[in-house]
Amino acid sequence: MRDVFLESDMLGEIASPRAGLTTGDNNIYQRLWFEVASNNIAFDCQSNSESLKRNEKWYPCNSGGKYRKWYGNNEVIVNWQHDGLELRNFRDKSGKLRSRPQNTQFYFKPGITWTKLSSSSFGARFRENCFVFDDTGRSAFPNNSEYIKPILGLFCSRISSFLLNLLNPSMSFTSGNISNLPIVKTIFTSKVTSLTDKMIESSKLDWNFYETSWNFNSPPIFNCNCVMDSDEMEKSTPYYPLPLKLSEAYEKLRSHWNSLSEEMQYLEKENNIIFIEAYGLQEELTPKVPLSEITLTCNPHYRYGNNKTNDEREALLLADTIKEYISYAVGCMFGRYSLDNEGLMLANQGETIESYLARVPEPTFKPDDDNVIPIMDVDWFVDDIAERFKRFLKVTFGEEHYTKNLEFIEKAIGKDIRKYFLNSFYADHVKMYKKRPIYWLFSSSKGSFNALIYMHRYRPDTVSIILNDYLREFRTKLTARKDNLENISISTSASQGERTKALKEIEKIKKVLDEVDEYERDVLYPLATKQIKIDLDDGVKMNYPKFGKALKKVVKLS
Repeated sequence: MRDVFLESDMLGEIASPRAGLTTGDNNIYQRLWFEVASNNIAFDCQSNSESLKRNEKWYPCNSGGKYRKWYGNNEVIVNWQHDGLELRNFRDKSGKLRSRPQNTQFYFKPGITWTKLSSSSFGARFRENCFVFDDTGRSAFPNNSEYIKPILGLFCSRISSFLLNLLNPSMSFTSGNISNLPIVKTIFTSKVTSLTDKMIESSKLDWNFYETSWNFNSPPIFNCNCVMDSDEMEKSTPYYPLPLKLSEAYEKLRSHWNSLSEEMQYLEKENNIIFIEAYGLQEELTPKVPLSEITLTCNPHYRYGNNKTNDEREALLLADTIKEYISYAVGCMFGRYSLDNEGLMLANQGETIESYLARVPEPTFKPDDDNVIPIMDVDWFVDDIAERFKRFLKVTFGEEHYTKNLEFIEKAIGKDIRKYFLNSFYADHVKMYKKRPIYWLFSSSKGSFNALIYMHRYRPDTVSIILNDYLREFRTKLTARKDNLENISISTSASQGERTKALKEIEKIKKVLDEVDEYERDVLYPLATKQIKIDLDDGVKMNYPKFGKALKKVVKLS
């Protein structure tokens, strides 16, 4: 190892590892991409000079993230409108500049990015040429663009972790540490580049399986290349309903994911062999890579860790995959997604159901008209979320196996679908969207009344719609139910058991009516009169609290 340092050039001689932007206040200048209007994000900007001419406010930003290799962690956006004009001039109350846009000449250039601070191993990722980067998403820019892939291969190999542990065992991977990595020139080969390309593509495919990626199209359970052979695909054009049971689709998808993880494990081992031999460290390092270090989200060993049994990991993966299908179904209910078009549909401020129908006049599954979907303990409304989901299941996987498919879903998530929506869906949504929920839950104090909306379709009259068309309608139905039960309780033709049961239910309904009345009087009606406006650019953290106790509390909204 000493010989390697003595005889090799340092990485800093052939590349420029750099610290990036310090905004001065990330709450003001950074967002997660799904919070804002999609048409206000410049996903394809190529240079600072181009950003001067564009009107979009937000730009993709490498900003660290969890341990992941090859590709991914692309979630953060930054206000870099007009070459960061507003951000560059951000000052505190005393007039002192708070932002520090350093190394801007490297913005929007391809390279390699990594997380500065890590509690795990060093993991680097390919950086595409449409990103700004901040101080937590340190980046390196080789002098020769052909060096990018081989250097990434080095960064993701056993060699770099071993060397960085010598240079700085603190798990803080600074630009200086990276600059001091020794570089053996024999690593710059087409074989290394080809191998790295394959691993980038596999990691990119995995990243885009999930709806928190801006390149997400549809859930992998719908991926016909994964779950159907060519004969089945020919028989099912268009693909909905899919010509197989949900359990069969998952089984094929799981097999595909397993192959993807094993192939990546093989490629990473090959990558390690090349670099260990190039550095002459065959007797010091092993090329083997445990599955827990294959950083694909579809790999349960990485996703859930090694402190669980294989059965526990498989159960979690199945449950999460089904929950992702359910989440996509809710997206289709609101028109964020469509079974007829891949990718985003309604994702901009001010878009309506008419905007959706202009693009898809005859949808396979029609979104909700008024952007309000009730979540109730029983089907008080014909368009409540559980009933809508059941229709979605029939549309996507057919009528024939509907009962079996629903049983499969409920067994996977561990509860009845209505109870899941009532008790668990929103918590799962908040977790998936990293405490920046895009669907907002209006909920009374004890959760007897719940209605879900989509923030991108919110209008100042949305609260009034919830109040007039749902909360008051719910109260009317409750009152009618109570009146009917009161008739039973005094009916001479009813048995003693029926009368006792009726009296118990009447008491429950009275409590719910009190809760609903209080929610209307103290919360929803005053809110409806305000006709609150929101600006998607302000993000969830600023907009969500405007609705106070009307919305389900999100702990540590940050």
